[in-house]
Amino acid sequence: MSIFEQVKHIAYLGPGGSYTEMAKDIFCKKYDLGYMSQNPMRTIKEVLDFVNENPNTLGVVPVENSVEGTVRETLDNIIKTNDNIRFLSENIIPVKHCLISRTTEIYSISGVIAHPKAISQCQAFLKAQFPYHLELIEVANTDEAAKKLQNLNLTYAAIGTEKTAQDYNLNILKDNINDDVDNKTRFALVGNIDMPKTENDFTTIAFSLHHKTGALLEVLQIFQKYSINIIAIDSRPGRIEQDDYTLFVNFKGNILDETISKLYKEIEEITPYIRLVGSFERF
Repeated sequence: MSIFEQVKHIAYLGPGGSYTEMAKDIFCKKYDLGYMSQNPMRTIKEVLDFVNENPNTLGVVPVENSVEGTVRETLDNIIKTNDNIRFLSENIIPVKHCLISRTTEIYSISGVIAHPKAISQCQAFLKAQFPYHLELIEVANTDEAAKKLQNLNLTYAAIGTEKTAQDYNLNILKDNINDDVDNKTRFALVGNIDMPKTENDFTTIAFSLHHKTGALLEVLQIFQKYSINIIAIDSRPGRIEQDDYTLFVNFKGNILDETISKLYKEIEEITPYIRLVGSFERF
């Protein structure tokens, strides 16, 4: 019996053609979730609220980008959910922007439609490919850019994904046009499911500290005690009072491991707030 057998819905940051939708498709393929109702949402908060408020649901949200860092909206909202809502699995997708259009002739392009962030991430390509005047039209998302192309002449292109081109039957004039070719984004599958251990598990916990000298050192010494190597630490304004911060710590291992379980309990004893964000396979 599948651990996802009771799950009926999967929500994700939409709209269509987004990298989050691509990540959702990868999760669906890996865990055979294609039968689920697909629910695109406008914001990360909406995705997490949907999972939190509706039983038998999953969500897909971005967690971190290799260029821009942690996705703060995800961290801020995951700790506002029920404690049983956790990261279940993670995948990493290369960010490969494409120049897409109804035409097949790149030399005829005089205007490009895209989200402002996509335009900024493709500056070098746009300047090299179109050294003279180029009309830039900013839109809210990739889906809107593709739709806008349908009502413009063939001298316009959009910046989108391979999936956008496929969904709207558009031609890819040039792929991987982003300035940083190693740009990647990490996405999380979120829900209230007990996942089995794997050979490539990571754990993220969130906690706050007492306002006293050496409070953080005390926690770090527990990691040292159990020889747990911290991979990343991030901080966000906390939930308790002004000047309080929540630290997010990511490290190798699973909460079901005896060592990790002991580490968690010891940290719990010396912190005013702690939350298991998730133990998950990363693939």
